[in-house]
This record gives sequence, structure tokens and C-alpha cells, in this order.
Amino acid sequence: MKKIGFLSFGHWSPSAHSETRSAADFLHQSIDLAVAAEELGVDGAYFRVHHFARQAGSPFPLLSAIGARTSKIEIGTGVIDMRYENPMYMAEEAGAADLISRGRLQLGVSRGSPEQVIDGWRYFGYGPAEGQTAADMARQRTEVFLKLLDGEGFAQPNPRPMFANPPGLLRLEPYSEGLRERIWWGSSSNATAVWAAEQGMNLQSSTLKDDETGEPLHVQQRKQIEAYREAWREAGHSREPRVSVSRSIFALTNDLDRAYFGRDRDSRDQVGMIDETTRAIFGRSYAAEPDELVRALKEDEAIEAADTLLLTIPNQLGVEYNAHVLESILTHVAPELGWR
Repeated sequence: MKKIGFLSFGHWSPSAHSETRSAADFLHQSIDLAVAAEELGVDGAYFRVHHFARQAGSPFPLLSAIGARTSKIEIGTGVIDMRYENPMYMAEEAGAADLISRGRLQLGVSRGSPEQVIDGWRYFGYGPAEGQTAADMARQRTEVFLKLLDGEGFAQPNPRPMFANPPGLLRLEPYSEGLRERIWWGSSSNATAVWAAEQGMNLQSSTLKDDETGEPLHVQQRKQIEAYREAWREAGHSREPRVSVSRSIFALTNDLDRAYFGRDRDSRDQVGMIDETTRAIFGRSYAAEPDELVRALKEDEAIEAADTLLLTIPNQLGVEYNAHVLESILTHVAPELGWR
């Protein structure tokens, strides 16, 4: 059995070919798709976060709105770039969103990917300390955020407060019990996966990973997951961690599916440079008739190793078509692979 969610990159474009032509379209359609996905039996609604882009830049209002309109589906991110975040303000927003959804928030955080502008976090007023890298800054802010989610008091109360305080040091409010165990780290390397395990975070591994061995993506991810779980055991955490992988998977069940994604039948992993020093491997798309799709997915070692699968969706094709994409996987593929 696997949890199956969708992952939206949240694109919008004022193009005649897009069903999502504005930020308002994206936000309202995302809520509607989450409602439809819950009715279909999908387990999660996740969103990418990118700043300075025509995508989702401010996730918590959207997550809260979905939480208010739904009752079962998990809501999350994949991922929030911690280089841009104030951990204290974020802890308050995350606590509120989790309480609105009654404990369904699954928050993916990370260093983030290459952005639309150079060092965009500097426009937000942030920068690494002397001797730090931007990645160091992201991990340090994540550690602060995790500590805040433990819920321990740390702030000295005013002896003459406007309102009465509980005894002792104060914590940030609103506080949501259990959210600390539902934080995920988006990892692109084996080393950061091990670090995530040591910190007690769940693991998100996407369709892009540092190319560390030259093997196919799914093999490298399977080894990454194994390294993560071994580090988790060595850290001595008491609970069982969760692991997700992301994939573009399309069951070709009608002529429209074939028109949109038939060209991806022969998709293969690709290797490229995401910055001046990092060689990365980009995962293939899966697109085929259901029987052929089942045979191909049986060979994906990372999907087999993960407990959660996030299906990347073409959100600009609209709510109705994306609900069809999800329903096709749940109906024609998931049962044959034992995911349902």
C-alpha cells in the first residue's frame, strides 16, 4: 500500500493555451483540484514554492484554504526554500495552517532549487553569515524552525503584560501538537538525506538528484533511501519515518491523453548541470497505456522503496483534466501494482 498525492508546480501564464492564466486562477483551481482529489481518494495535495516566478510563492494561505475546504487529504509543500524564510514567523503560519486542517499539514522544506533571480533571498533581507554558504543558512534556519516546533518556552515574559500569561517562558502561538513529526526535507544528495534523518525529518526525493554514481535515477534514489533509513536507525528515533518520491506518470486512456503525452513514451533520464558545479540527473516521464505503464513502473526501485508517491501534474491543463489524470492512475495502475 502507498499513499498517492499530487504535486503541482503552480504555473500560471496569460497564454491562450493555458487554463490557468493568472495567480487567482492558480489559487482557486488548486483548491478545487484538492477537493476533487479528495473525493477520488487521493491522499495528498502538495505544491512547489518558487519566488519571483509565476508560481506558488506564498504557500500558507493556499494550504489553509484547502484545509478549510477538505477533511481527509494531506496538504503539503515540496518544497519551501528555507533561504527565504524567517523561522519564527514561519512557525506561527505553519501552526495556524495545521490547526485549520486539523493536523493534516505535511511540510516539505529544503535549501531550494536555482531561482529566477540571483540570490533572491537577499531581497528578503537575508544572507549567510561570514564563512557560511547559502545552503548552510538554509539548514541552520531549518534547525531553528524544528526547535520552535518542539513547543518549549524560550521567551522571557513581560512582568506587566497586556494580557495574562501562562507561567514560565513563552513559546510561539498558535502551537500545533505533532507538527514537528510531519516536516520533510527535500534532499538532492545522499549526504543531505543522512542529515535529514539525523534531524528527525521525513524524506522527499524528487525527479531531480545530484548524479553521484552515474546510475539511473531510480537506482540512485533507492540507494539514497537506504542510506537515509540506516541513518534514521542509527539516530535512534522512536517513530517510523516517511519517504516520498515524485514522478511524472500518465496513463494514456484516450485520444486527449495521447495528444498531450504520447510523445513521452520514449522518455529517458537526462543528465545536466543545474549550476556551475553540480551535475544532476533528471528523471524520465512515464507515459503509456495502462498495461505497459504497470510493467514499466514495476522496475522503478525508488517507487518500490518509498511509502508515498507524488504525481507531478500539468496544472495549466485545468482542474477537470488533472482530476482525470489522477483518477486514471488510481483506477488502472495503482491496483495492479498493489498500491491500493
